[in-house]
Amino acid sequence: MANAEDLQYTADHEWVSADGDIATVGITGYAAEQLGDIVFVDLPSVGDAVEAGQVIGELESTKSVGELFCPVSGTVTEVNEELAAAPEIVNSDPTGAGWLLKVQVAELPELLDKAAYDALTGAA
Repeated sequence: MANAEDLQYTADHEWVSADGDIATVGITGYAAEQLGDIVFVDLPSVGDAVEAGQVIGELESTKSVGELFCPVSGTVTEVNEELAAAPEIVNSDPTGAGWLLKVQVAELPELLDKAAYDALTGAA
């Protein structure tokens, strides 16, 4: 599991972990909890160009369908293939094994740190 303090966040409840020019993207525990039990994940394909702020996929749960907004612009280099057979991993480990995709980026946008995200969601 990634250290929540080391991640960056969006107001749309996605997290980003950067390693050089590769940004790993997932949804926060707060978002996973709000969605409920996730039963299907629809992600872009490797090689797809994505733009920050654009809807790039969906997370379907027993309660609703949530759109996945990309927090970064770049090219998808990898998607979490395990989620096709076991989408519930997003609920059980949203900032670890439940990561969604990796994007090669030229530059990371300015995102929220943990304290700012917690203030947004009302978390203590």
